Amino acid sequence: MQNPVLLFSFMALTIFCGLYPEKNSDITSILHKNAPLKNGDLIFQTSQSSQSQAIQLATKSQYSHCGIIYQEGEKYYVFEAIQPVKNTPLEQWIARGKAGKYVVKRLKNAAQVLTPSALRKMKQVGDGFKGKNYDLTFEWSDDKIYCSELIWKVYQRGTGLEIGKLDKLSNFDLSAEAVKKKMKERYGDRVPLNETVISPAAVFESELLVTVKSN
Repeated sequence: MQNPVLLFSFMALTIFCGLYPEKNSDITSILHKNAPLKNGDLIFQTSQSSQSQAIQLATKSQYSHCGIIYQEGEKYYVFEAIQPVKNTPLEQWIARGKAGKYVVKRLKNAAQVLTPSALRKMKQVGDGFKGKNYDLTFEWSDDKIYCSELIWKVYQRGTGLEIGKLDKLSNFDLSAEAVKKKMKERYGDRVPLNETVISPAAVFESELLVTVKSN
């Protein structure tokens, strides 16, 4: 006769393992559930980098990093401007953010705009930035590039759409001590207040986007 305690323990273990699959393998499936991810989706997080707090304070937003989602085969990647510009597996990208929190946004008319040819053009534009250094001084040139600038330029040059309103550095709130310290570190006494910039907050708040996922 089988031991009922051992039998129950085996059944419980089987059920538990079925309910809780391997952690690294289920992040994408959870993200994909109900509202499938699509090529060209934008994803936002609170970065844990040294400059994140300064960006949040200056832009009055909790979001300090962002990228573009692309699918390759069965895997999802985030095309992002870090050091250097590259594709990062989606699971790694999410895990790198504060508390694993994220928001995914999409063009309201993505089905009409993000055609196969438009996506090819966007990837072609993006390929021109791959491997470039991260722009620590947020200059509006293609020599180096930062996260929201990458999104803005890929979309603008690939589809003609401007995702987020361009601004001047002088229009951000530069009064917080953390911001002043970071500005001093990056620019010394020559802060380029007239520099054109696009912040993660401006992209996030674009009226062209709608939120499709968040946690």
